[in-house]
Amino acid sequence: MPWLQIKINSSRAQAESIEDALLAAGAASVTLQDNADQPILEPALGETPLWDATRITGLFDAEIDTASTTETIQNSLGEPLPSFHWEQLEDKDWEREWMKNYQPIQCGDNLWICPSWLEPPAPDAVNLMLDPGLAFGTGTHPTTFLCMQWLARQPLEGISLVDYGCGSGILGIACLLLGANKAIGVDIDPQALIATRDNASRNRLPADTMPVFLPEECPSTQVDMVLANILAGPLADLAPTLSALTRRGGQLCLSGILASQAETVMKAYRPWFEFDPAIQLEEWVRLTATKVND
Repeated sequence: MPWLQIKINSSRAQAESIEDALLAAGAASVTLQDNADQPILEPALGETPLWDATRITGLFDAEIDTASTTETIQNSLGEPLPSFHWEQLEDKDWEREWMKNYQPIQCGDNLWICPSWLEPPAPDAVNLMLDPGLAFGTGTHPTTFLCMQWLARQPLEGISLVDYGCGSGILGIACLLLGANKAIGVDIDPQALIATRDNASRNRLPADTMPVFLPEECPSTQVDMVLANILAGPLADLAPTLSALTRRGGQLCLSGILASQAETVMKAYRPWFEFDPAIQLEEWVRLTATKVND
């Protein structure tokens, strides 16, 4: 289906009003992007941050009249638009375009993540067949890759674990394929629970080996390993919860943490855990630890 898009160079103060005006004018979607190389790596809890210079893109059906739609947007906004231009969006099958660029990833000597629509490059290896759907976790992001690298070197035979913030289910499923006995998936997003179930089935795992739960429904039984690839703020807040899920002598693996945030996260867990040296990839770190106190 062909599309037109309007790109508007906005200030922080105008961004939300312009977004509302685009939606009121019939935009199929609105995207806000940094327009001045001002990264926001992690918002504070409850915060929806915007950049000082924000590029707003509204997507419209190609059949619209751009002049009248511009007028409708400005009338809804109540003032003239700042700098903007219309352009035609190339007509592509965007799902296939994304699929074309997602290739198998080797995470260890015998562990690969393979898109479910491709043949595994190493058929005799442990191949995690993955379609992330709407959930986070493909193995391409450094935080996920760091966790997968660590798991590929662990003795997982027969263990139980919790994958907290499971997303696509990639970490828990990897553990099961590497010999774990049971993985519990936990996420606040129902779409993530659906993706995890689908990916477990895709890897021919019995449904009872990876049950999934919203956080308030998570079983309180202690396990041998807890994995959590989220963000530093929530990880620090979850320290008592994740500690309570880990048996004494059990292992903890945390990621989604910037190098500058590592000490803050470790401080939250030190009453219960003894940490290994942090491992860094780009600006992200992986923290692993053993539970030494109840």
